[in-house]
Amino acid sequence: MGGVGDEEPASKRMKVSPGDLRGLSNGSSYTEPVAGSSRDLMARPLTSQGDEEVVGSKGFIKRVEFVRLIAKALYSLGYNKSGARLEEESGIPLHSPVVNLFMEQILNGNWDESVVTLQKIGLSDENMAKSASFLILEQKFLELLDEKKDMDALKTLRTEIAPLCINTSRVHELSSCIVSPSFVGSPGQSTVRAKSRPKLLEELQKLLPPTVMILERRLEHLVEQALVLQRDTCIFHNSLNEDMSLYTDHRCGRDQIPSRTVQVLQDHSDEVWFVQFSHNGKFLASSSSDKSAIIWEVDVNGWVSLKHRLVGHHKPVCSVSWSPDDRQLLTCGVEEVVRRWDVFTGECLHVYEKPGLGLLSCGWFPDGKWIFSGVTDKSICTWELEGKEVECWKGQRTSKISDLEITSDGKKILSTCSENAILLLDREAKVDILLEEDKPITSFSLSSDDKLLLVNLLNQEIHLWSIAGEVKLVAKYQGHKRTRFVIRSCFGGLEEAFIASGSEDSQVYVWHRCSGELIEVLPGHSGAVNSVSWNPKNPHMLASASDDRTIRIWGLNELKVKHKYAHSNGIHCCNGGS
Repeated sequence: MGGVGDEEPASKRMKVSPGDLRGLSNGSSYTEPVAGSSRDLMARPLTSQGDEEVVGSKGFIKRVEFVRLIAKALYSLGYNKSGARLEEESGIPLHSPVVNLFMEQILNGNWDESVVTLQKIGLSDENMAKSASFLILEQKFLELLDEKKDMDALKTLRTEIAPLCINTSRVHELSSCIVSPSFVGSPGQSTVRAKSRPKLLEELQKLLPPTVMILERRLEHLVEQALVLQRDTCIFHNSLNEDMSLYTDHRCGRDQIPSRTVQVLQDHSDEVWFVQFSHNGKFLASSSSDKSAIIWEVDVNGWVSLKHRLVGHHKPVCSVSWSPDDRQLLTCGVEEVVRRWDVFTGECLHVYEKPGLGLLSCGWFPDGKWIFSGVTDKSICTWELEGKEVECWKGQRTSKISDLEITSDGKKILSTCSENAILLLDREAKVDILLEEDKPITSFSLSSDDKLLLVNLLNQEIHLWSIAGEVKLVAKYQGHKRTRFVIRSCFGGLEEAFIASGSEDSQVYVWHRCSGELIEVLPGHSGAVNSVSWNPKNPHMLASASDDRTIRIWGLNELKVKHKYAHSNGIHCCNGGS
């Protein structure tokens, strides 16, 4: 492949100038007798060592807290006898007698008595005590309304709730229930319905100090946190079916990363510049300097075969874009036209062009009814599917780099507006936001959740930007080679936990997104790797496109090769002439 100075298409041979708790309420409910009550099995007094006793090798797990959490878990799982036995044997009660009484009063609807008992718990925070009283009295008020005792409800509101002098907006909502009874339970007003008493108890658990009332399923939550942390710090975690066990620490190996060539697709006759999987993972599209694009089909076993060869462009094809439903494909020739194809028949459905100008890029609006493209006059234009131009943003909106993205809500379009900046065009707010780099930008890619942007730079760095809210740089990736050509990178793997990139040294590079650690370098190609794409539905499938005229499909080392070679027979050549 030639350098920048070669007489090659602009988008590929571009001369880039240098520069730079839950409260753990999960819907579970209390049943009488109160789970955790030890009034029938009175616990022995605590030992003199008390909270100073610790368990575990690190010495910071307090025995009392640990035992109480275990007891809480036993009750939550329905093992009431075991929970009571643990309280008795350890001498560590789950709750104090006054808290047990308080819980029982809540479940039985003894509202006045529960407010009195609340004061006996000994809360040091007066506002907390008021907030808890408000929740209890609100429940009393709503249940009285349900029982058609409107006068008693009004009395509760005036003499008990209002004098607390908190949450006045909520008090107004409750008073409207008196004025207009239809307000209770009316559509959109579920906030003024009486909740179940166990649900009220869960809300009180979240409000009161955990030393008083332990949150529901607290132990399970801690265990889940530990497992999630192990998973998130495992740089090779990339399997949907990975069974995480409590018996051992979680640790994946490199065998979770696609690192072995399982197929080599050799149907292009010149350099392959772009490759992209469909949203459903069932197809792969590639574009080439040979002026064609190819639609490949991925079978249930992950085997890739040629479906249609798309011909009709008069210049090299620089990029492709899948429709939201994967039934159509856009292809863009270098400073030429955009063509729309039927994925299943291979027929060219429409050609989009601007007289006297060339198109640089292509993309779909989320509803699949419009398409958009960057134009050589640095504008961005949109068309209806049948070719009617809808809107055109003039000015310095794009450059000759063919990357163009739109967020899934259709509100923001992203394009390179200068060699060092990416424009975030807010279509609704009519506001332009600039993401500026110190070095020239060669390509970029948007994450599937629209929160992250991957930017390839001239200085052989890839930058990860957060664009959700405040725009900020969050990570950098290094190691790949890029001196002359446009090299593309992508998000991929399980939950897009990895970054993959092509490289001019004929290799594919893979980093762990969060840690930035380079975890794989994949040799195999014999020319610069221009583009990579990770199958969005199969975290173990990666494709790379190269100047060596091939596309490599990468899979796991442990998989057995089912075919001896990848060259496809029965080529279907479609004429895209218009």
